[in-house]
Amino acid sequence: MGGREFKTVTVVGAGTMGHGIAELAAMIGLRVYLADINMDILNKALERIRWSLGKLAEKGRLRESVDTVMSRIQPVVSVKDGEFSEDLARALSESDVMIEAVPEKLDLKQKLFAFADKHAPGHAILATNTSSLPITEIAAATSRPERVVGMHFFNPPVLMPLVEVVKGEKTSDETVQAVVELARRMGKEVVVVRKDVPGFIVNRILGRLMETACILVERGGYSIEEVDATARYTLGFPMGVFELADYSGIDVFYLVFKAMGERGFKAAECRLFEEKYKAGEYGVKAGKGFYTYPEPGKFVKPSVAKEKAVIDPALMLALPVNEAAWLLRNEVSTKEEIDKAVKLGLGWPKGVFEFADELGLDRIAGALEKLKSEYGVAHAEPDPLIREMISKGALGRKAGKGFYEYAAVEEKRLETIIIRKEKPIAWIILNRPQKLNAINPKMIEELSRALDELEEDRDVRAVILYGEGRAFSAGADVTAFQAVTPIDVFRFSRKFQELTLKMQFYTKPIIAAIKGYALGGGLELAMSADFRIASEEAMLGQPEINLGFIPGAGGTQRLARLVGPARAKELIMTGDMIPAREAERIGLVNRVVPLERLEDEARSMALKLAEKPPLALMAAKLAVDHGLEVNLWSGLALEAGVFSLLFSTEDVLEGVMAFLEKRKPRFKGR
Repeated sequence: MGGREFKTVTVVGAGTMGHGIAELAAMIGLRVYLADINMDILNKALERIRWSLGKLAEKGRLRESVDTVMSRIQPVVSVKDGEFSEDLARALSESDVMIEAVPEKLDLKQKLFAFADKHAPGHAILATNTSSLPITEIAAATSRPERVVGMHFFNPPVLMPLVEVVKGEKTSDETVQAVVELARRMGKEVVVVRKDVPGFIVNRILGRLMETACILVERGGYSIEEVDATARYTLGFPMGVFELADYSGIDVFYLVFKAMGERGFKAAECRLFEEKYKAGEYGVKAGKGFYTYPEPGKFVKPSVAKEKAVIDPALMLALPVNEAAWLLRNEVSTKEEIDKAVKLGLGWPKGVFEFADELGLDRIAGALEKLKSEYGVAHAEPDPLIREMISKGALGRKAGKGFYEYAAVEEKRLETIIIRKEKPIAWIILNRPQKLNAINPKMIEELSRALDELEEDRDVRAVILYGEGRAFSAGADVTAFQAVTPIDVFRFSRKFQELTLKMQFYTKPIIAAIKGYALGGGLELAMSADFRIASEEAMLGQPEINLGFIPGAGGTQRLARLVGPARAKELIMTGDMIPAREAERIGLVNRVVPLERLEDEARSMALKLAEKPPLALMAAKLAVDHGLEVNLWSGLALEAGVFSLLFSTEDVLEGVMAFLEKRKPRFKGR
């Protein structure tokens, strides 16, 4: 059965995960039976779904009315007199797929799957949202193991983009493909876990990170704050490791990793998590975990000082990288999908293999040896794949090859940006990830100097502007405007405008690769580039009006030129953000790609531009951008002038000769 043939789904379990899955299914037009043990739970779930749909509608992300979507969801009481009910049996009999989201108890899941096997049609697929239990063990309770599959959503399902589709030992390829299509219909990115290993991909790698965090505190003498500061500020993770445990629930992680351990996942003993679990200090839900919160259920981001980020990032990531290498060597998944999984499932700014290549595999191996010899982690033995790569000199970026292949790289780090040359292209990377790359006067100064340097470098043919961490840039750093006078702000605006003009009339093409947020000054920076490529989850906008002012670095002018004055006024005067696809539709961005392809897409486009004649590229920019500022007659005269001048260049001769000789031209910019 292909995913397009699904018409009815029964979601069993209406808790945090279940009601979110039901909402997704209803949003794509499926009839949904949402089942749980009593109507109180179901009514609360329906209230949460309606609230969530309302929020999506406010943001323009709902194609239909809230009532229309809600009309597709029918609550079902799943238990009567301690047994599964006739109502659940009836719902299952009408369903093409069941998605189970009940508590992580194997016997409960097996009992439910046996019941579903008895009452669901023969063609129906039985999927489990388990995050740790083997699909094969759950499928053993049925007579159709080939139609039992893992469909692991992430919390909250409506917002998190990833689904792991997990193949049990007997799951058919047809079943896997059908569920992959269903997940994609729900707007999700999918990774396929080809072997039924405990924890799948994300939880195995996360488990190693949490194991490392515990080891560093219990055996390494580091503090919880130092671990979390390193995770946040050095690695650019959205949360510290212990902060994440608190946020998601220490009890959840403890039980998941315990179940994984019972099925062969070897990990160092960690008392920290066990003590918190036994004390009932589960984190945010309990009001206390590794941090203390104002009241149960109320999350306030813990204050973690940046200067506490003192741990070697290779030490933090050695076990996760080793685990990823094990997954790759054992063909559980591909390196691309493993990297995709941690970026989308955990919010990491880079994939685990990308981190490994950046840090260096020799450095990762050294950190593993340290964990083994100094901290007593017996299983911290470099995976055979890592040893083999090191023996072949495939150490990562610095060697030009690691898990991925790279051009020779030159990198220079300034206070707020990174300049990376991968000739014939270069990257300017906004590097204030802890501030979502908010733009301050220092960044403007460094960007201007970097552009000058790269413009003079004859080996650089195109420039990519990118943001480190989770965002391109969330705008100007408003903290820089405290205790300033209007004249100070005027000067800031003027210098920012000078930078955007420099970009617009730069003699080399500039590509803005946008992920996360491009807001306010961040969007103004991106609009000054020649091309904008956005990731699917990116949000763009000019929200300055919400703070009492207007765009001040060209936003009122460039936005109107790109999308028209009426649309520009709407975006500026409402302060609304729009998703990447909408930005593409109105011409604000050139193209939208999946997040994991953003860098590759920008690099590919830059390399393509780098093959073109530099003088002709410069002339094209000049003709288009200057032409927009003058009348048609003047613009045409400018075009004719630069057109004729190009015929005196060596590049034109090279282009004509290459065409006649049927070869690729080698332009030199002369």
